[in-house]
Amino acid sequence: MKKTWSSEGPFDHEGAHYRIKGQNAGVRPLRDGHLPVYFGGSSDAAIDVAGKHADVYALWGESLAQVGETIARVRAAAARHGRAGHIKFSLSLRPVLAATEEQAWARADAILATATERVRQNAHFNKRPQQPQNVGSQRLLATAAQGKIVDERLWTGIAALTKAAGNSTGLVGTPEQVRDALLQYWELGVTTFLIRGFDPIQDALQYGRELIPLVRAAVAEREAAADASTARLAA
Repeated sequence: MKKTWSSEGPFDHEGAHYRIKGQNAGVRPLRDGHLPVYFGGSSDAAIDVAGKHADVYALWGESLAQVGETIARVRAAAARHGRAGHIKFSLSLRPVLAATEEQAWARADAILATATERVRQNAHFNKRPQQPQNVGSQRLLATAAQGKIVDERLWTGIAALTKAAGNSTGLVGTPEQVRDALLQYWELGVTTFLIRGFDPIQDALQYGRELIPLVRAAVAEREAAADASTARLAA
């Protein structure tokens, strides 16, 4: 794939899984010779592939302890391939915001009630195996087994309902409370937050107005404080 992006012209390839003749993308990345590779997967094999190839490792919204553990595993795998410090980390979550914490949890309960009815009516969905085969979903179900709320405000209701079928955990609270929760993940090493809601348009508008500016300002403040501390030590 990377050779397709960087090659000056057509090339052939013969490997264990792919055989290509005259590969030539025609359109190539403008900068850096390739696009950032985002990669997800929680099995040992996936972690090793991420350490070797990924630019950004993508996680679902697990507990702080789980995220810290996974980041450490991926960094160790990267170090084995001479890429220590190269990989960044993306975390996927579904924030549920409201003016008060009580209203936010009431909104989460309403979302879960609607989703429960939809699952009940979906015969195909109910034929899914009780235990998912992929390790990422197994980890999310392990998180959900700890309770409806993990850490301070990680909400597992949808993950438990859907048997962890994808990005399904959320952070529930006021914009300030959710900002603080996101900052805890940032302190663990998360560099990108992939957030989406249950009402795609209205939630996106709310995130843009009420949550993202708070997170950006808080991160900028902490980075400035860290730079100032470093400068003092250097002096």
